Amino acid sequence: MRDKLILKRSATGLGVFASEPIAAGKRIIEYVGPILTTEEVDRRRGKYFFEIDENFAIDGSARTNLARYFNHSCRPNAEAFVARRRVWIWSKRNIKPGEQITLNYGKAYFDDHIKPVGCKCEKCAGQGKQPKSKQARG
Repeated sequence: MRDKLILKRSATGLGVFASEPIAAGKRIIEYVGPILTTEEVDRRRGKYFFEIDENFAIDGSARTNLARYFNHSCRPNAEAFVARRRVWIWSKRNIKPGEQITLNYGKAYFDDHIKPVGCKCEKCAGQGKQPKSKQARG
């Protein structure tokens, strides 16, 4: 599936776009990186940590981790699933060629990183208000 993804500029920075149609319910990519304890995550303080559970997170900061470029949306077309200590991104609906692939980063990330500068996702652009996020992401 990785060959169906293109990294390019978006309204919010670099983003991942579909180069071919992606059907609903398809596994798109794995969020990869070293697994760290939550204590180490708290010491490092970064933006690319994906929480696996209350004790561990994946450090996805390496630029080779294409999944780190999936931007936030309050109306995402993909979602993350944790299976053991791996995080997989799946399509929630059909994704068209040229469409940006997005995730809901969750309330904690939204409140810490997005809300202070304002959400720029397609749903929120121009609305001037901050929506509530549903998923948890560390």
